[in-house]
Amino acid sequence: MKNKQLITVAIDSPAAAGGGTQAKLIARHYNLLHLDTGRIYRIVGKMRLKNPRKFSYKKIKRKIKSLRLKDLNDKSLLSEEVANSAASIAKDKKIRKMVYKFQQRMAYYPPKKYAGSVLDGRDITSVILKDAMFKFFITANVKTRAERRFKEYKQKNKKISFEEVLKSLKNRDKSDRTRKYGPLKKTTDSMLLNCTKLSRKQCFLKIKAIMDRKLFK
Repeated sequence: MKNKQLITVAIDSPAAAGGGTQAKLIARHYNLLHLDTGRIYRIVGKMRLKNPRKFSYKKIKRKIKSLRLKDLNDKSLLSEEVANSAASIAKDKKIRKMVYKFQQRMAYYPPKKYAGSVLDGRDITSVILKDAMFKFFITANVKTRAERRFKEYKQKNKKISFEEVLKSLKNRDKSDRTRKYGPLKKTTDSMLLNCTKLSRKQCFLKIKAIMDRKLFK
């Protein structure tokens, strides 16, 4: 039985739009469990890259069942190679069902120290948390997102051109929007936030104002 007192926040956003950053800020401010759902697919994507011959549904199920939150902080999950592998396996209906169960368990039954949960990804408002207390669709134009991601790569001394980053994001957008299962889309009951011209703080303050009106009315 789901706890109706829990604060549940669902965030969907295209890659590098700031959905993950806002989820972290929300989690910190309201004492919520934060789950970056894309990291779960990246873990499975990394499994396939490491040993494609032994990649099976049985092993994936076992891996997801044993996942702990700290497993999602593995920095190797942030590579472009792992991201592409994750995007590919995310199209698989069987894998998505396994991941869904884990996501919903974490969302509706977080550790007692948390007041609720905030999940960010591509199909959170439309599939995972359809009845979330708050639903946001965070976006920004693709050029702005590419500039942000390129800046991140430069800070990590990664050798990649802006054009390559832009092309990669456009491909990711197309894959996210057109995949058969759990495509990225804005639901009618989601609040749209275009953060193209907003700083992280400005975007968060907009979200906070929306949430506070409901939580503290």
